[in-house]
Amino acid sequence: MGRGPRHRAAAVSVARELVERGISLVYGGARVGLMGVVADEVLARGGSVTGVIPRGLVEREIAHSSLLDVRVVETMHARKALMAELSDAFIALPGGYGTLEEVLEAVTWVQLGIHDKPVAVLNVGGYYDGLLRQVEQAVEEAFIPARNRGLLLVAEDPATLLDRLEGWTPATPSRP
Repeated sequence: MGRGPRHRAAAVSVARELVERGISLVYGGARVGLMGVVADEVLARGGSVTGVIPRGLVEREIAHSSLLDVRVVETMHARKALMAELSDAFIALPGGYGTLEEVLEAVTWVQLGIHDKPVAVLNVGGYYDGLLRQVEQAVEEAFIPARNRGLLLVAEDPATLLDRLEGWTPATPSRP
């Protein structure tokens, strides 16, 4: 859940914005962490939630038990592929290694042309500032083409982030 109440408050705010805009949630299917909070809030507000969870996590009893739509898959790779297929956009809240890996993979897939869906981070309290500096360094060092620096959308509040996602149009990224 992170340190301090701001992360949980941001998760609740994301859920509120999703429901108010009629946007369904597709996520990893767990009852824990910030995404568990988002799922709980979306459900409490009458929104739609689809969980995609590997069998191993179901067996470890962290699957969200209140979801009406749960897709159980065999592997994490299958989970990410199905979530990408079911989703129209990707939002990363503050998180750990898994969150970092998933958001970077999603934006890499845009750059490679595997999908053309927007990818965004909710930069709660500057949480992603270090990652954004690293992206800028990669652009400066020519590891990321300058025209692709904007493939990762960023905002500090959920309403602005969703506005940016809704206004996003796929550019023609530089591809290898």
